[in-house]
Amino acid sequence: GWVQDAVPPGAAFVAAASYRGPGNNDTRSNKALPILLWWSGSLFPHFPGDTERIDCPRGSCLVTRSRQVARHRRTKALIFYGTDFRAYEAPLPRLPHQTWALFHEESPMNNYLLSHPPGIQLFNYTATFRRESDYPLTLQWLPGVGYLRGPAVPLAEKDGWRRKGYGPVLYMQSHCDVPSDRDRYVRELMKYIQVDSYGKCLHNRELPSERLRDTSTATTEDSEFMAFIARYKFHLALENAICDDYMTEKLWRPMHLGAVPVYRGSPAVRDWMPNNLSIILIDDFESPQELAKYLDFLDKNGEEYMKYLEYKNLGGIKNQFLLESLERREWGVNDMTLPNYLNGFECFVCDRENTRVKEEQEHKKSRGKIPAPRPRIAQFKHMGCPMPTPGFGSVEDLSEGDSWKEMWLQDYWQSLDQGEALTAMIHRNESHQGRFWDYMHEIFLKRTRQR
Repeated sequence: GWVQDAVPPGAAFVAAASYRGPGNNDTRSNKALPILLWWSGSLFPHFPGDTERIDCPRGSCLVTRSRQVARHRRTKALIFYGTDFRAYEAPLPRLPHQTWALFHEESPMNNYLLSHPPGIQLFNYTATFRRESDYPLTLQWLPGVGYLRGPAVPLAEKDGWRRKGYGPVLYMQSHCDVPSDRDRYVRELMKYIQVDSYGKCLHNRELPSERLRDTSTATTEDSEFMAFIARYKFHLALENAICDDYMTEKLWRPMHLGAVPVYRGSPAVRDWMPNNLSIILIDDFESPQELAKYLDFLDKNGEEYMKYLEYKNLGGIKNQFLLESLERREWGVNDMTLPNYLNGFECFVCDRENTRVKEEQEHKKSRGKIPAPRPRIAQFKHMGCPMPTPGFGSVEDLSEGDSWKEMWLQDYWQSLDQGEALTAMIHRNESHQGRFWDYMHEIFLKRTRQR
């Protein structure tokens, strides 16, 4: 037995650090509980063991990262991390008594497989950045409403930095060559307005101190670094990939600091904004030149510029949808009083699996009079991100050997084939992973014939 009911002496205080769940009146012993297996073991949200009992609202489960139980009849769900999910490594054959759960809060670019119907429909439960997913993680980069109310650097001070030679616009990006192709856009914008670029991409200025140049400083919201970037009136906030509801610190951090985000990312971003005038959307402008004209106008007209920061005033956050969404979410960001979203999703899956087990038992007991539970299948809109497009201009304008075109368009469409190949393998009850590439080849030939 790999699971012990008794806790070894001395383990109790260590195990307390593990998240237990809200508690329930489930009296079953560990040996009778459904098992959830974190297939991506690095994500196991518990400390220190490999296996923990969790007590969720509707019942308890055992969760583990030990793959030894992958084929166990009590192992009811496998939880995958989207970034690590590879079609050619998926556990086969897929067992009929097991559901698959997807946790993917990261960029769509990390796995375009999940953006196509065959890929996302492999899963029964989802936690993604999209509001349509089963357990949405949309506002994961926004700790709370107070974060938006942080004070801004006074306009007079920002204008002072402008006179010292600072540009009106900040760009700070060291992850170049991404699907959103943001550098191509920024490069064009730079022809019409001064953009200070401190990162590796389009680098044209040095950070003033060694401490600020340390990359860990930027990621930890170091106060000196935050004070430095808060001097800028506008921050270019371009996500690395475009998808509804994929919004990161690139958007929320400038709002926290009182700089105006010049944004391209989630096409539905306005739904989440504190009021109607808090960000500038790149896609509202005909061209980078038109955008530059508008930024220059705001730079010279303080009164117009300040309208973009009115959400920081008392009662300035008018968006009820945003306020309610923050109020309603059950997980917290840097908040010890709430579960983190990994534990939260784990309990979500545990509750669903306990319900499913009960419904299956009732179906059996009634000899088929009560119908069996219907399998839930994730839908395209739980992720469903569009094909990457060039940051500026159209695909037709790009030269033959353009590295962005070769890399990201190919990656996007090849991911569709991979989802189809894995789906076909599951339907044929394939148990040998090594045959994946034969399936890929078959799909490739079929596509070529169709063309």
